[in-house]
Amino acid sequence: MGRKEDMAKLANKLMYIPEYIRNIGIAAHIDHGKTTLSDNLLAGAGLMSEELAGKQLVLDFDEQEQARGITINAANISLAHEYEGKDHLVNLIDTPGHVDFGGDVTRAMRAIDGCIIVVCAVEGKMPQTETVVRQALKEGVKPVLFINKVDRLIKELQLGPEQMQKRFMKIITEVNKLIRQAAPKEFKEKWLVNVNDGSVTFGSAYCNWAISVPRMKKTGITFSDIIKYTNEGNEKELAKKAPVHKVILDMVIKHLPCPSEAQKYRIPRIWKGDVNSEIGKAMMNCDPNSPLGMIVTKIIIDKHAGEIATGRIFSGKVKPGDEVWIVGTKTKRRVQQVGIFMGADRENVTEVPAGNMVALTGLKEAIAGETICGGDKPIHPFEAIKHYSEPVVTEAVEPENPRDLPKLIEVLKQVAKEDPTLKAKIDEETGEYLLSGMGELHLEVVAYRITHEKGVPIKTSEPIVVYREGVSKVSPEVEGKSPNKHNKFYLTVEPLEDEIYKAIKNGEIPEGRVKSKEIAQKLRELGMDKNEAKNVEEIYQGNVYVNMTRGVVHIGEVRELVIEAFHNVVDKGVLTKEPTIKMKVKLHDTKLHEDAIHRGPAQVIPAVRSAIYAAMILADASLYEPIQKVFITAPDDYMGAVTRLLQQKRGQILDIKKEEELTTVVAKTPVAEMFGFASDIRSATEGRALWTTEQIGFERLPNELQKTVMRQIRQRKGLKPEPPKVSDYV
Repeated sequence: MGRKEDMAKLANKLMYIPEYIRNIGIAAHIDHGKTTLSDNLLAGAGLMSEELAGKQLVLDFDEQEQARGITINAANISLAHEYEGKDHLVNLIDTPGHVDFGGDVTRAMRAIDGCIIVVCAVEGKMPQTETVVRQALKEGVKPVLFINKVDRLIKELQLGPEQMQKRFMKIITEVNKLIRQAAPKEFKEKWLVNVNDGSVTFGSAYCNWAISVPRMKKTGITFSDIIKYTNEGNEKELAKKAPVHKVILDMVIKHLPCPSEAQKYRIPRIWKGDVNSEIGKAMMNCDPNSPLGMIVTKIIIDKHAGEIATGRIFSGKVKPGDEVWIVGTKTKRRVQQVGIFMGADRENVTEVPAGNMVALTGLKEAIAGETICGGDKPIHPFEAIKHYSEPVVTEAVEPENPRDLPKLIEVLKQVAKEDPTLKAKIDEETGEYLLSGMGELHLEVVAYRITHEKGVPIKTSEPIVVYREGVSKVSPEVEGKSPNKHNKFYLTVEPLEDEIYKAIKNGEIPEGRVKSKEIAQKLRELGMDKNEAKNVEEIYQGNVYVNMTRGVVHIGEVRELVIEAFHNVVDKGVLTKEPTIKMKVKLHDTKLHEDAIHRGPAQVIPAVRSAIYAAMILADASLYEPIQKVFITAPDDYMGAVTRLLQQKRGQILDIKKEEELTTVVAKTPVAEMFGFASDIRSATEGRALWTTEQIGFERLPNELQKTVMRQIRQRKGLKPEPPKVSDYV
């Protein structure tokens, strides 16, 4: 394919002239024709055959995307296009329209300055269109509009020229209403799309044609001609007169900004550093002769090249051998290869300057959303990319063949890196490998990838929630005896003060051994008894151990063993072996055997552990469940449906805010009730709701659910269903 090599040469030349560059995305609702349009743009550039355009789906180069017919990754590609006699370089990112892959869309929006909104002429503006367009506008990305599938209006709905124009005007009005609501203040009017200036085109990506009002004037084609060509099955003729790639890319170059123009207003929106600093000015001016400033939008793991970090360069340039900072980890790494993307292929180049998309290898620690820079010290990071959903579902994964375990561990690290909305960890309790993601489809796709792409066949469990155990009152003093009956420990358990727990959780009070007087002072200020505060010896996972003994001989020799027993209990509580939360353990007195040989680990640890377990039961030990804050934004008409759904989910409404025709409800709901929420909320609001969640910690599980949930967890862990009694321990 000779055109590909020529394209790479041309791209190499054009990337040094920012005025001739456009970084754009294509955004739409699922199945409105984004990928088909991308393929047509590729065909026009000679990167695939025109016959196949729209059928081949080059950008869906992942087997699974082609099978499901939906785009899951944001793919990039560079194209050259001649406009008014001058060559331009268009860097294109194709983004998914399915709600579970919203993470990819958000990251892609960071890298682009303009986007083509694709709307289906038959279905009109859909909820995901709204979500994606809002996201684009929030990142300072300028829109143009392509109304697709016009052939269906003619063939299926048999609309005449007038009705067709009416239908287009309705879509344009809705899109403009959205732009007015969500665009940055200074662009609310400037960015509106308009039929007369050509920032709106209509056409059929599948049939390879598109037209705009200015182009109609130029070519003399009318709506009646379009209807005639389509009804006679003569779309090829139409595609010759008005080829989709030419019309769309002309619109892109005329109406969407070049990097040097866009970065002036986008950098202050997406970078919270000092815009008057050297790097701030360099990025706003898209200056290639200054230190490097770039953001990684995606990590791709390639069988041959390893980890490829793709992203957008805002200032400076990058070439193989450069030492760069990975800002999040404050480490320096040497760039190995520098490339640009041509569809699924990466072409290596000698350097890439500001204003372009780039693919780098050698940056082992980089993750999506990471800031990369040159210079002597790391710059202020780009603000964390806001994802429109957070991981809510956890599944245990295991290899079908136990021999694949080491390989699976490696692969889990890779997938979590490629997709920051995934979390992978080991459950120390059960030894299970847990994978958390943004929804059922998300985890299903990841499981498919692990099996088919990474070559490790796996089995997954039903989704599960992790609970905690805590106490709600002060226990009486409990005596724990060592197995040889020669050592006795007297202790109590009680809930830890709220303020102290908060301070430990947000890092004001460090975890670990307590050695400094300042910590005792801080504990007193937060409401702990003075005598207790000075005797706190260990803080572990939000739980506290206090040694209140006085004048006990040999206590120093068993101190480490007592603390080890305390750790054992915190890691595995008494009721279900889930971790404990917000608990204070106080040792009041102890009687120890004279002879060290009779007070070793095998005597002390079980004595202390069983005493704490018994005290927990006496202090009303119960289960605590993870709680999420849920933010749901939907048109006013759907508020009834939203509040009903929240009530079914044991939700509690905290706040309701109104903004024009949209209302946002803030509620808290248990994570356990959130399975299937994406499809529930989609059906309750006909897909018109935007929702996000954030973890807010743990709350006590309601009384009526304690027994059932406890039994379920115990059975899952292979424990006998009945919870333990005090007599089991002392």
